[in-house]
Amino acid sequence: MSTVPGPGDVGPAGPTERSYAEAAETGASDSGGPLTTSLAWATWALFVGLGLMLSGAGLFATITGIRAENERFPTLLIGLITAAYYLGFLAGSRITLRLLASVGHIRVYAALASVLAVVVLTAGMIVTPVAWIGLRFVAGGCLAGQFVVAESWLNQLVTNANRGRILSLYSLVTVVAYGVGQVTVGVIDANTLTAFGVAAIVTSLAVAPVALSAEAAPPIASTPERMTLRELFSIVPTGVVTSVLVGVAHGSFLGLAAVYATRGGLSPREIGLFVALPTMGSLLLQVPISAASDDIDRRAVGALAAFLAAGAAVLLVVSEVGSAPSVIAMLVIGGTTFPLYSIAGAYTNDWVPTAKLTAAASQLVVLFGAGAFVGPFLASVVMGLVGNDGFAWTVVVVHATIGVYLTFRMVRVRAPLRAKPWNEVALAGRVFYLPATAVGMGRRIRESRNRRVPLAGNGAAPMYPSPPLATGDDDPGRPETP
Repeated sequence: MSTVPGPGDVGPAGPTERSYAEAAETGASDSGGPLTTSLAWATWALFVGLGLMLSGAGLFATITGIRAENERFPTLLIGLITAAYYLGFLAGSRITLRLLASVGHIRVYAALASVLAVVVLTAGMIVTPVAWIGLRFVAGGCLAGQFVVAESWLNQLVTNANRGRILSLYSLVTVVAYGVGQVTVGVIDANTLTAFGVAAIVTSLAVAPVALSAEAAPPIASTPERMTLRELFSIVPTGVVTSVLVGVAHGSFLGLAAVYATRGGLSPREIGLFVALPTMGSLLLQVPISAASDDIDRRAVGALAAFLAAGAAVLLVVSEVGSAPSVIAMLVIGGTTFPLYSIAGAYTNDWVPTAKLTAAASQLVVLFGAGAFVGPFLASVVMGLVGNDGFAWTVVVVHATIGVYLTFRMVRVRAPLRAKPWNEVALAGRVFYLPATAVGMGRRIRESRNRRVPLAGNGAAPMYPSPPLATGDDDPGRPETP
């Protein structure tokens, strides 16, 4: 019988049966590199730099969406431009992983920021679909590389006990900064080169905090252990599948939001505010939801968040763009969908050995990018079939799928609902505990029925002990269909 930890503990390093002692001997601990300064001082420059970069990226993405619609690009072609951005994720994360081992975090970060600034400015100078497809591909590669740098940097500095909170802060910084860039489009004419120039300037400034800060303390560059997608899937299939589905959700939602608002008849200023509403929702819910995932089974928290996003998207379907109900819907969707990536990442990293955290971070970006590549295509096709409401229907279906899958995983593989004693569970965790308990009760009823096995030769049905179940995402001692 294997001993597999729940949320907040270190998971197995592979698909074979392992004990805590064996994991410790092979270095599968949750400790990062030694810190000579506090975590805040070691990461502030990274967060400030990322904030500036994502502000530029948010402005860039919004003005390209508005400009593409104003230039009368076909819906499918707009989806292709957006999809190219996420396709760049696949290439960028791979290349960055190799560069980190050779030149280190700060140099890779600075180089990618410089290339991204050039791409943004060039996009404003050459406004053609073909050029934009190529430029958005490079932009996606640069940002994917920055996410790999940031996540590998943070994952080697935190532990499983605070991983959810730190990654939620990282996610919050990126989402809020992205939203600030979106709102900026309200005071800049998207049809001018100036808009692209401002985005390029802000992106260039992102290099300064990281390059000049004496307190910035990235992990020592080293050659990371490799991890294939198959290996990652064998360790934590829930994290792999969820990362792909979250990519589909975010790619469709973020990629077509500006087009949806433009076709809804909003002005440029209103579009900037409307597409920034999810960021405002994230400000309210990102940290509580992610913090709850440190106390409660991360799958339960993610499932409930996904179902809330799907329900809010239904409200978006039945309301007019820009109306009060649609504003509420966008706030709730943003507050519940953005934590899903940090939850999927934290859950995955609970199970990955410390030596492979950088490789796992790269693979998660690849998985997210693959899903996000599909998302804009999916949304654009649905919008082409059913009209502008196709955007909202895509959000409904994809988030409902995430919720159903995570619920299935909770039922399929048992884990403790709480990672801490009840008196140590934060208020946010207690809110998620009740619906998670309902899922757990249904699972126990099903298992109780399965234990009743009739004996040969009579009608008796005594209670037989069930096979040993894991207490985490996977049971390394038996095969399992993810």
